[in-house]
Amino acid sequence: MTAVIESRDVFRFFETDGERVPVLKGITFALEKGSFTTIMGPSGSGKSTLLHILAGLDVPTAGEVIVAGESMSNAGEEKRAELRRRHCGFIFQFFNLLPDLSVRDNIILPLLIAGTRPEQCKDRVDELVELLGIGHIQNRPPTRLSGGEMQRVSIGRALVVQPPLLFADEPTGNLSSKAGEDIVTLLRELAEKLGTTVLLVTHNPRDAAAGDRVLFLHDGIMNLENSLEGGGFRAADVFGRLEELGI
Repeated sequence: MTAVIESRDVFRFFETDGERVPVLKGITFALEKGSFTTIMGPSGSGKSTLLHILAGLDVPTAGEVIVAGESMSNAGEEKRAELRRRHCGFIFQFFNLLPDLSVRDNIILPLLIAGTRPEQCKDRVDELVELLGIGHIQNRPPTRLSGGEMQRVSIGRALVVQPPLLFADEPTGNLSSKAGEDIVTLLRELAEKLGTTVLLVTHNPRDAAAGDRVLFLHDGIMNLENSLEGGGFRAADVFGRLEELGI
């Protein structure tokens, strides 16, 4: 299968007090279409930096990111933005919903920005809100929603433009344990039903265990030989691998 996105020997350095500090050290891996992959690592391991580079929000110091056969990291800012719009959706720990808009209008917003008229996307939005289980609250403002409901709206906003790639950066970090578990289950279902490739980064072993493939990032290093493959994992499996790796 052709990879949807590839990271090829990616390095990222930052300057701190005149010193060159490595944050990512030769990261190489690929994601296949429709896969659900998690990256597990403690705070400060480089997870968010890696996600930003994969999505073209940052560029590597060395190495390359290939999205749908095109170089994301070697492109100019305008080209990266265009690749991002076509290929990437984002979910973050913080929901970033507009409080003056309804649930439905928050979801539609990316389409309006892209120049799509509301009547052109009605069927797509109708299907999406039902798939996300928020059809009954679609006319409410975000201020009247629970954390889990707000994250479902954020997922809808990310998916409404039908991106082949969905990046989730600690998506359960602001949720209760039960709501977080429901969100991760929902992401798995969406990957299966929509064929969306999901990459979730987390420091939570329970969330990481949801992946069909669990990659481990520590001190900027990812060794694919240490990954868990095949799915059906429990949080205990992730804990066990963390202990083996001394993370």
